[in-house]
Amino acid sequence: MKELHPFDCVKKTLPADVTLVAVSKTRTIEEMMSLYQAGQRDFGENRVQELMKKKDQMPKDVRWHLIGHLQSNKVKYLVPFITLIHSIDSEKLLSEVNQQAKKQNRIIDCLWQVYVASEETKHGLLPIEIEQLHTSDTLHKYPYIRICGIMAMGTLTAESKQISKEFAQAKKLFDMLALRSLQPHEMRILSMGMSNDYPIAIEQGSTMVRIGSKLFE
Repeated sequence: MKELHPFDCVKKTLPADVTLVAVSKTRTIEEMMSLYQAGQRDFGENRVQELMKKKDQMPKDVRWHLIGHLQSNKVKYLVPFITLIHSIDSEKLLSEVNQQAKKQNRIIDCLWQVYVASEETKHGLLPIEIEQLHTSDTLHKYPYIRICGIMAMGTLTAESKQISKEFAQAKKLFDMLALRSLQPHEMRILSMGMSNDYPIAIEQGSTMVRIGSKLFE
Protein backbone atom coordinates (compact mmCIF):
# COMPACT_ATOMS: atom_id res chain seq x y z
CA MET A 1 0.00 0.00 0.00
CA LYS A 2 1.30 3.43 -0.97
CA GLU A 3 2.20 5.58 2.01
CA LEU A 4 0.23 8.82 2.26
CA HIS A 5 2.07 12.10 1.80
CA PRO A 6 2.10 14.16 5.06
CA PHE A 7 0.03 16.76 3.19
CA ASP A 8 -2.72 14.23 2.57
CA CYS A 9 -2.61 13.11 6.21
CA VAL A 10 -3.19 16.68 7.38
CA LYS A 11 -5.90 17.38 4.80
CA LYS A 12 -7.84 14.34 6.03
CA THR A 13 -8.03 15.89 9.51
CA LEU A 14 -9.46 19.22 8.30
CA PRO A 15 -13.17 19.94 7.98
CA ALA A 16 -14.25 20.89 4.47
CA ASP A 17 -14.90 24.50 5.48
CA VAL A 18 -11.40 25.07 6.91
CA THR A 19 -8.82 26.52 4.52
CA LEU A 20 -5.25 25.24 4.73
CA VAL A 21 -2.42 27.74 4.28
CA ALA A 22 0.85 25.87 3.78
CA VAL A 23 3.58 27.70 5.68
CA SER A 24 6.56 27.44 3.36
CA LYS A 25 9.21 29.54 5.12
CA THR A 26 12.70 27.98 4.75
CA ARG A 27 11.27 25.35 2.36
CA THR A 28 12.69 24.73 -1.08
CA ILE A 29 10.78 25.24 -4.31
CA GLU A 30 10.95 21.47 -4.81
CA GLU A 31 9.25 20.87 -1.45
CA MET A 32 6.61 23.48 -2.22
CA MET A 33 5.96 22.03 -5.66
CA SER A 34 5.27 18.64 -4.11
CA LEU A 35 2.36 20.25 -2.25
CA TYR A 36 1.29 22.23 -5.31
CA GLN A 37 1.13 19.07 -7.38
CA ALA A 38 -1.03 17.52 -4.65
CA GLY A 39 -3.50 20.38 -5.08
CA GLN A 40 -2.32 23.01 -2.58
CA ARG A 41 -2.64 26.61 -3.75
CA ASP A 42 -2.49 28.76 -0.59
CA PHE A 43 1.05 29.36 0.65
CA GLY A 44 2.10 31.54 3.57
CA GLU A 45 5.42 33.24 4.18
CA ASN A 46 6.71 35.17 7.21
CA ARG A 47 9.20 37.39 5.42
CA VAL A 48 8.54 39.59 2.43
CA GLN A 49 11.99 39.05 0.90
CA GLU A 50 11.61 35.26 0.90
CA LEU A 51 8.05 35.48 -0.42
CA MET A 52 9.13 37.68 -3.33
CA LYS A 53 11.93 35.32 -4.27
CA LYS A 54 9.65 32.27 -4.27
CA LYS A 55 6.78 34.01 -6.03
CA ASP A 56 8.84 34.27 -9.21
CA GLN A 57 9.67 30.55 -9.12
CA MET A 58 6.22 29.15 -8.34
CA PRO A 59 3.21 28.82 -10.68
CA LYS A 60 1.17 31.96 -11.24
CA ASP A 61 -2.03 30.60 -9.68
CA VAL A 62 -0.53 30.33 -6.17
CA ARG A 63 -2.43 32.41 -3.61
CA TRP A 64 0.16 34.14 -1.42
CA HIS A 65 -0.42 34.96 2.25
CA LEU A 66 1.82 37.20 4.35
CA ILE A 67 1.53 35.70 7.83
CA GLY A 68 4.49 37.28 9.63
CA HIS A 69 5.11 40.72 11.09
CA LEU A 70 4.99 43.25 8.26
CA GLN A 71 7.18 46.35 8.22
CA SER A 72 5.66 49.41 6.57
CA ASN A 73 8.59 49.85 4.19
CA LYS A 74 7.99 46.38 2.71
CA VAL A 75 4.30 46.85 1.94
CA LYS A 76 4.89 48.27 -1.55
CA TYR A 77 6.40 44.99 -2.72
CA LEU A 78 3.33 42.97 -1.75
CA VAL A 79 0.31 44.97 -2.81
CA PRO A 80 0.46 44.21 -6.57
CA PHE A 81 -0.31 40.52 -6.01
CA ILE A 82 -0.85 39.49 -2.36
CA THR A 83 -3.99 37.46 -1.64
CA LEU A 84 -4.26 38.11 2.10
CA ILE A 85 -2.25 40.01 4.72
CA HIS A 86 -2.80 38.27 8.06
CA SER A 87 -0.83 40.64 10.26
CA ILE A 88 -2.35 44.12 10.49
CA ASP A 89 -1.18 45.16 13.95
CA SER A 90 -1.35 48.98 13.87
CA GLU A 91 -3.22 51.81 12.23
CA LYS A 92 0.11 52.99 10.80
CA LEU A 93 0.43 49.73 8.88
CA LEU A 94 -3.21 49.92 7.81
CA SER A 95 -2.56 53.40 6.40
CA GLU A 96 0.53 52.28 4.49
CA VAL A 97 -1.24 49.29 2.93
CA ASN A 98 -4.07 51.59 1.86
CA GLN A 99 -1.66 54.12 0.37
CA GLN A 100 0.24 51.52 -1.64
CA ALA A 101 -2.96 49.75 -2.70
CA LYS A 102 -4.34 53.02 -4.06
CA LYS A 103 -1.31 53.29 -6.34
CA GLN A 104 -2.12 49.83 -7.72
CA ASN A 105 -5.89 50.46 -7.77
CA ARG A 106 -6.35 47.25 -5.77
CA ILE A 107 -8.44 46.55 -2.70
CA ILE A 108 -6.33 44.45 -0.34
CA ASP A 109 -7.86 41.78 1.89
CA CYS A 110 -6.45 41.98 5.42
CA LEU A 111 -6.87 40.46 8.86
CA TRP A 112 -6.48 42.13 12.21
CA GLN A 113 -3.77 40.38 14.22
CA VAL A 114 -5.08 40.07 17.75
CA TYR A 115 -2.79 39.62 20.73
CA VAL A 116 -4.19 36.89 22.98
CA ALA A 117 -1.06 34.91 23.87
CA SER A 118 0.97 35.25 27.07
CA GLU A 119 4.26 35.80 25.24
CA GLU A 120 5.78 39.24 24.86
CA THR A 121 7.46 38.22 21.59
CA LYS A 122 4.11 37.95 19.83
CA HIS A 123 2.79 40.89 17.80
CA GLY A 124 -0.77 42.10 17.59
CA LEU A 125 -3.41 44.52 18.79
CA LEU A 126 -5.36 44.00 21.99
CA PRO A 127 -9.01 43.02 21.46
CA ILE A 128 -10.21 46.39 22.74
CA GLU A 129 -7.90 48.19 20.28
CA ILE A 130 -9.26 46.18 17.36
CA GLU A 131 -12.82 46.83 18.49
CA GLN A 132 -12.18 50.56 18.60
CA LEU A 133 -10.53 50.67 15.17
CA HIS A 134 -13.07 48.40 13.52
CA THR A 135 -16.27 49.90 14.87
CA SER A 136 -15.36 53.59 14.72
CA ASP A 137 -15.11 55.75 11.60
CA THR A 138 -11.44 54.83 11.23
CA LEU A 139 -11.87 52.32 8.40
CA HIS A 140 -13.65 54.90 6.24
CA LYS A 141 -10.27 56.59 5.83
CA TYR A 142 -8.86 53.49 4.13
CA PRO A 143 -11.07 52.61 1.13
CA TYR A 144 -8.45 50.32 -0.42
CA ILE A 145 -8.56 47.97 2.60
CA ARG A 146 -11.07 45.18 3.12
CA ILE A 147 -10.94 43.67 6.60
CA CYS A 148 -11.96 40.02 6.25
CA GLY A 149 -11.37 38.71 9.75
CA ILE A 150 -8.86 38.07 12.49
CA MET A 151 -5.58 36.23 12.90
CA ALA A 152 -4.47 34.89 16.29
CA MET A 153 -1.48 32.98 17.58
CA GLY A 154 -1.68 30.86 20.71
CA THR A 155 1.03 30.65 23.33
CA LEU A 156 3.71 28.07 22.58
CA THR A 157 2.89 25.70 25.42
CA ALA A 158 1.79 22.13 26.06
CA GLU A 159 -1.11 23.45 28.16
CA SER A 160 -4.04 22.83 25.84
CA LYS A 161 -6.50 24.54 28.19
CA GLN A 162 -4.55 27.77 27.97
CA ILE A 163 -4.38 27.61 24.17
CA SER A 164 -8.09 26.84 24.00
CA LYS A 165 -8.88 29.82 26.22
CA GLU A 166 -6.79 32.13 24.03
CA PHE A 167 -8.44 30.94 20.83
CA ALA A 168 -11.87 31.28 22.44
CA GLN A 169 -11.03 34.90 23.21
CA ALA A 170 -10.19 35.50 19.56
CA LYS A 171 -13.42 33.80 18.46
CA LYS A 172 -15.43 35.99 20.83
CA LEU A 173 -13.93 39.10 19.25
CA PHE A 174 -14.52 37.68 15.76
CA ASP A 175 -18.21 37.05 16.52
CA MET A 176 -18.70 40.48 18.01
CA LEU A 177 -17.12 42.23 15.02
CA ALA A 178 -19.17 40.10 12.64
CA LEU A 179 -22.31 41.67 14.09
CA ARG A 180 -20.93 45.21 13.81
CA SER A 181 -19.07 45.15 10.50
CA LEU A 182 -20.12 47.45 7.68
CA GLN A 183 -19.55 46.72 4.01
CA PRO A 184 -17.12 46.10 2.40
CA HIS A 185 -15.68 44.64 5.60
CA GLU A 186 -16.90 41.15 6.45
CA MET A 187 -15.80 38.79 9.19
CA ARG A 188 -15.42 35.54 7.24
CA ILE A 189 -11.87 34.42 8.09
CA LEU A 190 -10.67 33.36 11.54
CA SER A 191 -7.04 32.44 10.94
CA MET A 192 -5.72 30.52 13.93
CA GLY A 193 -3.99 27.22 14.48
CA MET A 194 -0.55 25.96 13.48
CA SER A 195 1.12 22.55 13.37
CA ASN A 196 1.17 22.14 17.14
CA ASP A 197 -2.30 23.46 18.01
CA TYR A 198 -4.56 23.47 14.94
CA PRO A 199 -7.00 20.81 16.27
CA ILE A 200 -7.69 23.07 19.26
CA ALA A 201 -8.12 26.05 16.97
CA ILE A 202 -10.66 24.18 14.85
CA GLU A 203 -12.60 23.25 17.99
CA GLN A 204 -12.78 26.94 18.80
CA GLY A 205 -14.07 27.93 15.38
CA SER A 206 -11.04 28.53 13.17
CA THR A 207 -11.81 28.76 9.46
CA MET A 208 -8.18 28.94 8.31
CA VAL A 209 -5.12 27.12 9.66
CA ARG A 210 -1.46 27.91 8.98
CA ILE A 211 0.50 24.66 8.97
CA GLY A 212 4.15 24.16 8.10
CA SER A 213 6.23 21.40 9.64
CA LYS A 214 3.48 18.75 9.62
CA LEU A 215 3.18 19.05 5.84
CA PHE A 216 6.86 18.35 5.26
CA GLU A 217 7.61 15.57 7.77
